[in-house]
Amino acid sequence: MTIEYEPVIGLEVHAELLTESKMFCNCPNAFAGEPNSRTCPVCLGLPGSLPVANKKAVEFVIRTALALNCEVSNYSIFHRKNYFYPDLVKNYQISQYDYPIGRRGHIDITVNGVTKRIRIRRVHLEEDTGKLIHAGGNESFVDYNRSGVPLMEIVSEADIHSAEEAREYLVRLRAILTYLGVSDAKMEEGHMRCEPNISVRPKGTEMLGTRTELKNLNSFRAVYRGVDYEIKRQIEVLKEGGKIVHETRRWDDEQGITTVMRGKEYEQEYRYFPEPDLVPMYFSPEFIEEQRRALPELPDQKKSRFMEEFGLPAYDAEILTDTREMAEYFEETVKMFPEPKTVSNWIMGDFTRMLNAAGIEIQESKVKPSDLATLLKMISDGTISGKIAKTVFEEMFATGKSPKEIVQARGMTQITGEEELIPVIDRVLDENPDVVAKIKGGDQKPMGFLVGQVMKYTQGRANPQLVNKLLAQRLSER
Repeated sequence: MTIEYEPVIGLEVHAELLTESKMFCNCPNAFAGEPNSRTCPVCLGLPGSLPVANKKAVEFVIRTALALNCEVSNYSIFHRKNYFYPDLVKNYQISQYDYPIGRRGHIDITVNGVTKRIRIRRVHLEEDTGKLIHAGGNESFVDYNRSGVPLMEIVSEADIHSAEEAREYLVRLRAILTYLGVSDAKMEEGHMRCEPNISVRPKGTEMLGTRTELKNLNSFRAVYRGVDYEIKRQIEVLKEGGKIVHETRRWDDEQGITTVMRGKEYEQEYRYFPEPDLVPMYFSPEFIEEQRRALPELPDQKKSRFMEEFGLPAYDAEILTDTREMAEYFEETVKMFPEPKTVSNWIMGDFTRMLNAAGIEIQESKVKPSDLATLLKMISDGTISGKIAKTVFEEMFATGKSPKEIVQARGMTQITGEEELIPVIDRVLDENPDVVAKIKGGDQKPMGFLVGQVMKYTQGRANPQLVNKLLAQRLSER
């Protein structure tokens, strides 16, 4: 009998917070820069230094917990998580253990048209570690600029059962963090890292299998591919009679495989104990309510509003609210060209295709909302055809020039005058007597060919409706 297996996945996500200073000292919180140029006795854990918690980071975590539908504790403390690793200069990390700031929340995700709820186990605050730089050979260096950067950890319950669900959970979580403005969640810069815990079990059973952890996945693609590979690997091992080892594995993106990184630590090995240099935190109901009032409109709320206010289909609203920047771009454009579905089609169509090809986000594009609105107005009032508009938009995307500037410089205005089109149509009819005969004989299919020839001679500038009307008229006269 063949056993069918079911994946069981929980995700741990780390997001660096957008505070001006580090978690427990006044060192600037910034990306890159001269190695070890942003360090002090506190973030290096030198003897005698005393940490002081960053209030803004605490507020950011409370807002995130509220946005994730969590219960916010009114009491929370920091712990020392003890372990040795070269990027951890103190040999312990200040983190939270049994009193996290947020618990028992959820995110709703939709995959293949099915919506399901992923429970959030906890949201807590900790500090980031340094960064190892392997120079090759036997040389490695450590940059402690990142040491002490405020880091939020969001841990889901093991409610995820496929690579698609894992990716969608991460997409929705990233959207919430960026809408809140608590993290830029740039995965390529390591500001948001994902560590899936993956196991498989015979379908229909409740017992959890031995899990492995994939370390520091830094793109949606890596999460999807890494999880998918690890599920298949574990099933293959079990089918061959082997056992899954409790371990941390590394994802090799080039080879598309996971490899053993180290044995996985158990919780008790970290020897957590309360951080003696930091006072407990108490959050009054008024303070928590103040943070709730500070929440912006979140992705799901915005999606619902887009459907109700603009009459968009759920699919469009979902795509347009994937990032705060894309949603804002859409709304800015609609203010100037109040045809929401047309704007949506352009953003989700050619615009998104070009953004993906260029590997940039919409806010990095040279095309301003006002220029996209102007382009759509030019199509609407017949100044240019839809076909010409695509050419114009490509140049707008590449150069940042306005559509009016491009159309004027290249003489792309639409031909709408009959006196200008009739000679072209007569020429096309004269050059294609066989086609004309077929149409006169009752076969209307070649009409498309004649329209295409007219568009070719006018370089796409002819008004298609007028071309069809004049073609029918001139054919009837022959």
